[in-house]
Amino acid sequence: MIGDAVERSLRSPQVLISVSELFSNAAGSRMPDVQPDLLTDEVARRVVAACPTSALKVDEAAGRTHLILNYGECIACSRCVAAGNGAFRYAERVARCGVRKKALIRRWDIQRRAEVVQDEPALSQAAEQIRSLVGRALNIRQVDAGSCNGCAGEILALTNPYYDLERFGIHFVASPKHADMLLVTGPVTRNMAAALKLAYDAVPSPKLVVAVGACGCSGGIFAGSHAVVGPVDAVIPVDGYIPGCPPTPSMLLTGIAHVLRPLLLPSRRRTA
Repeated sequence: MIGDAVERSLRSPQVLISVSELFSNAAGSRMPDVQPDLLTDEVARRVVAACPTSALKVDEAAGRTHLILNYGECIACSRCVAAGNGAFRYAERVARCGVRKKALIRRWDIQRRAEVVQDEPALSQAAEQIRSLVGRALNIRQVDAGSCNGCAGEILALTNPYYDLERFGIHFVASPKHADMLLVTGPVTRNMAAALKLAYDAVPSPKLVVAVGACGCSGGIFAGSHAVVGPVDAVIPVDGYIPGCPPTPSMLLTGIAHVLRPLLLPSRRRTA
């Protein structure tokens, strides 16, 4: 029976997601996107009231009314899509992965029905240094600082034959001493704060840290709990943030690549 299963597997066609389909693909993430032409003041206030984590806010400063969406606090609950009267939909692509914390925030001018575009802050000096050192390879140590394992499950999927993370020269390692990057999930619980700091200190410099998921970015639904210290940047410095609850494997790889863009040179790409 096992032999039959192995034979069928070997004879089945190879399935590998192509690079063009992979990057920035948000399918299945339930992350929201906004249709500015359908956005009204009434819709904006309705979705703000429906949001359980205050990821959506209305800002009336400077004589303009803006709708603010913070992907770092969004738990992909879909309530804004249900309450948005067509102005909110599930995002097909989310490019704001691996960005600085300020870049997780999007803003729309409700009167003009247009997005207010803001420049992303420059990469840190550590990111520039590590790019020049690691070249076309990257070693990652994943640290669970207190998550529900939702993000960890999506990270594990990166190693399967469909996503094939190692085709890009990215590898997971067992020890932070061998790592170039820490990929941290979950809000940092009080019991894990010291362990996370020790893991960070063990990574050779220069090093990068990426906070994963709503909990890693902002604390998520656990923000303010007596059991957690806070998001990842409450304990160690963070270079990039990947939103989602949980982020999909495509969003994870997009974020990792954004932090270390020279990693993905055309000569190393292998498509389906």
